[in-house]
Amino acid sequence: MVQVQQLLLRSALFPLPRFPLSYHRTTRSCRIYLRRMTSGSNAPSPKCPIFIPVEQTHINTSITKSPGPKFRVASYNILAQVYVKSSLFPHSPRSCLRWKTRSQAILTVLKSLEADILCLQELDMFDSFYKPNIENLGYSSIYIQRSGDKRDGCGIFYNPNIAELVFEERIEYNDLVDSVNEETITLDVEPSTNTKAPAQKDVHPDRGDPDDPRVRLKRDCVGIMAAFRLKDPTHHLVVVANTHIYWDPEWADVKLAQVKYLLSRLNKFSVSVSDKFECDPSVIVAGDFNSTPGDKVYQYLTSGDPSSPSKPECSDELPMPLRSLYAHARGREPTFTNCTPDFTNTLDYIFFSPSERIKPVSFLDLPELDSADVSGCLPNLHHPSDHLPIGADFEVIAD
Repeated sequence: MVQVQQLLLRSALFPLPRFPLSYHRTTRSCRIYLRRMTSGSNAPSPKCPIFIPVEQTHINTSITKSPGPKFRVASYNILAQVYVKSSLFPHSPRSCLRWKTRSQAILTVLKSLEADILCLQELDMFDSFYKPNIENLGYSSIYIQRSGDKRDGCGIFYNPNIAELVFEERIEYNDLVDSVNEETITLDVEPSTNTKAPAQKDVHPDRGDPDDPRVRLKRDCVGIMAAFRLKDPTHHLVVVANTHIYWDPEWADVKLAQVKYLLSRLNKFSVSVSDKFECDPSVIVAGDFNSTPGDKVYQYLTSGDPSSPSKPECSDELPMPLRSLYAHARGREPTFTNCTPDFTNTLDYIFFSPSERIKPVSFLDLPELDSADVSGCLPNLHHPSDHLPIGADFEVIAD
């Protein structure tokens, strides 16, 4: 109660700037959250999302065309329930690990984000739970389950009133094994100096010689990409990719191979969209890349951005230039998007292709390490996953 009173007092003394309402609107989910806080309930109460306007000094001021409509993209590793074990998350309150409470907390978070395009990773129980419940919120969806016996995958949910699905493609990184057989790919196996890693959720039996590239590359990771036509006067086409890259920091070569394959496939997909519709589609790539700012994967992904200090050791040319949404919009990456006692760092990103057709105008605000809602690490009563959602509003620049 005291926290709420302080929040209300601060709002009265320091009112929010008069940005468009969409930047700081309070959703019904957030009102429920505030009521729970005032009632003293110990039930999970997800934090209300706040989108912060981008300072114009951080974006391309050469874009002077008339502003157009906006659309919101969010990405979230929701933590598959199959990986929720007290042995992995002993720091978390037991109540917030139970599926009955977690599932409703996740739905509350997803609803409160009010995204037009929602990219989810570690998405299990797709047919039995997420698809019907999220589609009840007005979304349509596409999904790919991981290879082998894995029960989670990647999904894209989209608002059909905002975006029309034109076509889609699925990505299975196990296809890289064929490239090894054809001798079109090699791996540089190097020892890692990283002594910390995300929670080891995806542990599997030994598959063979770890020095064999075919064994190393068969990690059952997936991605999905789709072309959407925006249902606004611009009818602009946007290509969105969602992926979950392999987790193990000792296998950086595998991560880099997966990301290179992702961008190669994405580039071909974008070219086919461009050829078919005689347009220049914008590209947005979201997901859990299991890579921290400054490592080889991050350097490779951002090496096409002239403003990026990244100088990748790999000499391969990037198939398409990309910018990190948060680094570009706020001047730096988030302090963290994954928070556990053994590992706290940024793993989740939204990248976009620089163009004169879209620009980021706001980004989802994220907590800092001293924020009360992440005290004790994640998951907790405020965040139902060990990851934080990330997101942004993009504005379409009219012709």
